Amino acid sequence: MSVEHLKEKQAVIDEIKEKLERAQSAVVIDYLGITVAQADAMRKKLRDANVDYTVYKNKLVNRAIEGTKYESLKDVLSGPSAFAISYDDAIAPARVISGIMKEYKKMDFKAGVIEGTFYDADGVKTIASLPSREELIAKFMGSIQSPISKFARTLQAIADAKAE
Repeated sequence: MSVEHLKEKQAVIDEIKEKLERAQSAVVIDYLGITVAQADAMRKKLRDANVDYTVYKNKLVNRAIEGTKYESLKDVLSGPSAFAISYDDAIAPARVISGIMKEYKKMDFKAGVIEGTFYDADGVKTIASLPSREELIAKFMGSIQSPISKFARTLQAIADAKAE
């Protein structure tokens, strides 16, 4: 192997390490069975969700994850593997890809590391079904707004009754 080829491989390994150091989560998927058009549409949806989606050689990823919190992914790195990495929303890769899998009825989760915890394929599917942070906040706000609104209406009714 030439020195130049080794430098190219090391550059890819360094790129993977840098991405994973900044990441909140990384999900590994088996992407076989989708067409080029479907892959392009999937990449666009992932980009819109601020998720970095890349296909790397398993051997290079194995070298990059040695000694990191992502090392537990080594056991699933065989065959075709694509990596969805999120820096902002930890469950975004799982949620977006889950929706795409339902739409295309192809691809499978292999595993993922979300906020430092390893999840197998079933665990990633479970996490994908969780509502987003914004949805949880909206539900919380709705649940506390209802009793406050009812209390305010009650006070207004009492005030109106005293005014009569």
